[in-house]
Amino acid sequence: MASMKDISELCGVSIATVSKALNDQSDIGEETRARIKQVAKELGYFPNSSARALKTKRTYNLGVLFVDEAQSGLTHDYFAYVLNSFKQVAEERGYDITFISKGAGDGKQMTYLERCRYRGFDGVVIACVDFENPEVEELVKSDIPLVTIDHTFYGRAAVISDNITGMRDLLTYVAKQGHKKVAYIHGADSTVTKNRLSSFYKTAEELGLTVPDEYIREAAYRSTRAAGEATAALLELQNPPTCILYPDDFSCFGGMNVIREKGLRIPEDISVAGYDGLRIGRHIEPKLTTLWQNTEVIGAEAAGKLIDLIERPKTTILEPIVIGGEVYEGKTVGKIR
Repeated sequence: MASMKDISELCGVSIATVSKALNDQSDIGEETRARIKQVAKELGYFPNSSARALKTKRTYNLGVLFVDEAQSGLTHDYFAYVLNSFKQVAEERGYDITFISKGAGDGKQMTYLERCRYRGFDGVVIACVDFENPEVEELVKSDIPLVTIDHTFYGRAAVISDNITGMRDLLTYVAKQGHKKVAYIHGADSTVTKNRLSSFYKTAEELGLTVPDEYIREAAYRSTRAAGEATAALLELQNPPTCILYPDDFSCFGGMNVIREKGLRIPEDISVAGYDGLRIGRHIEPKLTTLWQNTEVIGAEAAGKLIDLIERPKTTILEPIVIGGEVYEGKTVGKIR
């Protein structure tokens, strides 16, 4: 493996000059810098990560804590796109990412904070976990730079999808199609769920919609089975809704299956709308009406904020970053005449 000494001998300069050129310091000439970088490239030189860590006090490695209740991992439609965007921006800025596993690699079980210390992460992003877990709270209270996605902790940076406006826009769109009997199958208890549900009730009130208690059901996020069961219960009501909103697009597919099994048509007999804006929803018939969330911007903002906290801790503000979405009209919400 080539070293800085090899580069210095070929270029006829000191090792210190080579180091300055490779680190883009300003006190050497542009021609010398270009020559050194070219030789380094030809020799296949890469800086030693251990040496760089000793010099910069960083590992250039970011931890990702992602544990969803369905144990879907990177098959999770929504967060897969968020984390892919996070990864792209992190790599562009010179960082690797590592998922925080349950063990340390030697059979020992460690808390989330202990694992982060063990791996030497420069910072951590937390997404889709039980935020009330004592291990998560311990990590949040530590001195490790940290960003949460879709959840806020006092004194910590966060990137949040605008669930309040998103639900308001989606319900408003449905109401404009003439629907007055709208049911909502929401996800399990979380900050996201609370914000969406509160926004649903507030928007319904502003629009003059009456929401019977039996129109509100709960089903775990991404559970087609639970969503299907809740859908069946709504359809059996004496006064069933004309439109059903779901906690996410994946759950909505489960509801749509039950509707069709009962011989009903979408949207002629009953309308449905999802939430997230998954690409697959645009490739089914009829195309799914949903609230599209900007996963690319959410992931990119989370990575940018976390790296800023690492590299510029004194000047990076800890305000929540709120990312808006928009209604994708699709074809699953019909008009009531």
